[in-house]
Amino acid sequence: MAKSKSVFVCTNCGSESPKWIGKCYSCGEWNSFVEEIAITGKSKSSRTISFSPLEVQKPVSVNNVVADTVPRIDTGIDELNRVLGGGMVPGALVLVGGEPGIGKSTLVLQMALKLSEVDILYVSGEESQQQIKMRAERIAPDKGDHCLVVNETSLEKVVTHVNNCKPSLLIIDSVQTLEREGIESAPGSVSQIRECTAAIMRIAKEKNLPVILIGHINKEGSIAGPKVLEHIVDVVLQFEGDRQHMYRILRSAKNRFGSTSEIGIFEMLGTGLREVLNPSEMFLAHQQRDMSGIAISAAVEGQRPFLIEVQALAGTAAYGTPQRSSTGFDLRRLNMLLAVLEKRAGFKLAAKDVFLNIAGGLKVNDPAIDLAVVTAILSSNTDLTVDRHTALTGEVGLSGEIRPVTRIEQRVGEAQKLGFKKIIIPRYNKGVDFSKYSIEIFQADKIEEAFRDLFA
Repeated sequence: MAKSKSVFVCTNCGSESPKWIGKCYSCGEWNSFVEEIAITGKSKSSRTISFSPLEVQKPVSVNNVVADTVPRIDTGIDELNRVLGGGMVPGALVLVGGEPGIGKSTLVLQMALKLSEVDILYVSGEESQQQIKMRAERIAPDKGDHCLVVNETSLEKVVTHVNNCKPSLLIIDSVQTLEREGIESAPGSVSQIRECTAAIMRIAKEKNLPVILIGHINKEGSIAGPKVLEHIVDVVLQFEGDRQHMYRILRSAKNRFGSTSEIGIFEMLGTGLREVLNPSEMFLAHQQRDMSGIAISAAVEGQRPFLIEVQALAGTAAYGTPQRSSTGFDLRRLNMLLAVLEKRAGFKLAAKDVFLNIAGGLKVNDPAIDLAVVTAILSSNTDLTVDRHTALTGEVGLSGEIRPVTRIEQRVGEAQKLGFKKIIIPRYNKGVDFSKYSIEIFQADKIEEAFRDLFA
C-alpha cells in the first residue's frame, strides 16, 4: 500500500532532507528547501508512463564513432536561428525562460506559424484555445492549419497526443503547469518539474522529436524549479528586456549545439516580434547633438558588433552621501571606474552623484565599453561635449591603462559603416592592418591620452 510522507527538497539542486535545514549540504545554497509530499510503496512504481524499450547499444571507441552532420530545422526567424546555432536540432530539448509578459509565448507561436511545412503540436496549460487563436490572428492570420493546439496539463495525456498526432515539433507552454500521476505534489513543485522534464526528454530522444519548453522565472531572475532542469535540457534561452521598452534580447545561457555568446534582438510590436537586423541604428536612433554626458561605444555581443550610446550624469550630492546608480551596466564595475578616474586621472568625484544609463534598455557585459563609460562621466562632470562622430572602444585597467579588446576589426568596421569619422582604440591591439579603413583611428595607451584627444 502506498504511503505518503513529507520531505524537504532543495529548489537549487534537488537534494532531499527529512527535515528543514537552512543551508543545503549538497550545493551550499541558503533557504532553498521547500516541503513536498513524497509517495512510497508499490503504487508509486505502478503509476508510470509506458515507453517503448530502448535498444541496448554496443559501446564503441571514440575514433570509430561516425560524426554525421546534424540536420537542422529552419525556424523561419533569422535571429532565433542565430542564437540556436543555425536552427532547431531534431531530438533537442529547448527551454525558453523570461519574465511574465516579456513575449515568450509570442515568440514561440510566431515561430510555429512560420513553419508552414512542419506539423506542430502546441500544448498550452495556461491559455485557452481561444486566447491562442486571438494571438495567432494578430501575428499571422490564416496561417495555422499545420499547428494543432490542445489545452492539457496531464503528462500522460500529452504523451497520448504525441503518439496520436505524430508531430514534427512539440511546444509545451509551460513546463511548470504539467503534472504527473503518482506524484502528490502540486504542479510547479520541484518533484513535478523534475519528473515531467525527464519524461519529456526521453520522449524527445526516442522519437527524435524537437521539443520547446517555456519556463517561468523566480524573483532572482533564474528559471523556476530545480537547477537540474537546466542540466537536463540541451538548450537554455533567456528572453530579456524591460516591458517599458520595445526591444527584447534573446540570449543563450546553454547550447549543446552552438555558441552561447550569440544574441538575438527583437522589437515588440502590436503584430508580434520584429527582427532587428541592424542593432546599431536602433541604439543610436535618438542621439542628440551637442549634449554633454554622451559617448558612443563600439561593443560586441557574440560575433555581432554594434554601436551603443552611453549616457552619464554627474552632479553634486544633495544629501551628503553620493549616489551611484547604473542601468544596463554592472554597478560594481562603475564604482571601480570611478575610483580609477579619481586616483589615476585626478578628477574629484567622491562627493558627486553619478548616474549611468545604456540607451535602449540593453544590458551590456562587454568590458570594451569601459572607455566610453569614463568618457561620458567626465563629459558630464566638466560639461564638455564629445564629438558625435567619434566612437570609443577599450577596457580600462586599475592603473588607468587602456587594455586591448577582442574583434577590433569588426568594431572599427561597424563604426566606419555607420558614418563615424573617428574611433579611439587601445594602442596594443596588434596584428591588425588599419590602413584598409578610411575612418581615422587614434590609438591610446592611457585614459589621459584619450581625454586630451577628445577635449583638447
